Amino acid sequence: MELEDVYRRDLNLLVALKVLLEEGSVSRAAVRLNLSQSAMSRVLGRLRSLVGDPLFTRQGQHLLPTQRALELSEQLDAPLEAMRTLLTPVNFRPEDCDQRFVIATTDYAMQTILPFALPRIYSEAPRISLEFSPLQHDNMPNQLTAGGCDMALCRPTGPVEPLCSDYLGPVSVFCLLSRKHPLANADLTLDDYLTYPHAMIAISDGVKALIDDALRGYPSRWMALRAYHLEAALAIVESMPLIITVPADLAYLVADRHDLVIKPLPFEFKPFEYSLIWHPRCEHSAPQIWLRQLIKEECGKLINQRIRDMGLGE
Repeated sequence: MELEDVYRRDLNLLVALKVLLEEGSVSRAAVRLNLSQSAMSRVLGRLRSLVGDPLFTRQGQHLLPTQRALELSEQLDAPLEAMRTLLTPVNFRPEDCDQRFVIATTDYAMQTILPFALPRIYSEAPRISLEFSPLQHDNMPNQLTAGGCDMALCRPTGPVEPLCSDYLGPVSVFCLLSRKHPLANADLTLDDYLTYPHAMIAISDGVKALIDDALRGYPSRWMALRAYHLEAALAIVESMPLIITVPADLAYLVADRHDLVIKPLPFEFKPFEYSLIWHPRCEHSAPQIWLRQLIKEECGKLINQRIRDMGLGE
């Protein structure tokens, strides 16, 4: 085919095909392309005429791609990425950015990484808008596609492909005690940890499972409280000898503020990896690259400062 023949084709249809393949739904693809559902259906009809293949078959509410559609998808990756890079402005200025970013986040990240990074974010880009959405581990791919989230901050519970990711750093778990706690001035032993009442704050089900695995075979603890935010534990920490189990960086940030004592776990616990995850459609966006890099840098500062100030190593 000659170049002028390519010019006569509606190449926007190829972008529509890629969106349909990513979404697996005419209605969700219509939302992304700002079209009505009927207009999106007509686009699909034109695509079928263009390539001479049905491209999708319907299974319930989902579109299943044909073999030809999968082949086209693979062939389109490189040229569409090249076009997206070519058309992305290179003179991005954070101070002029008024974009809205939606970040799916865990309770830990919401209480530690993001507050730590927010001052720098808004000092560099005072006109942006940030919205935080609770992370849904089992639904994260959908959150980063049809759910409208730009990125996610979390501990991956499995492979994230075809999503993109960047490692932020190791996160461990510490204990917080009131200064009136009987063990405030003593080493915390495993027997102590198993004996006193517990509060677990901003610990996901996955991290709780890691702790439970480390204590497998020992007597069960009395879990007096489990909550998203520290305030619930602070309400009773003076009246009950709680051992509050929290992510290490949260312990580091709040201990002095609330006059609490930090104790290491009295058993072996391997730090878990925290990551920043995003959809490939955001890979080459200059505003997204800026925000991802800033979060990564501030997260690194937080972890390194905690390790340095507390004399800890990972």
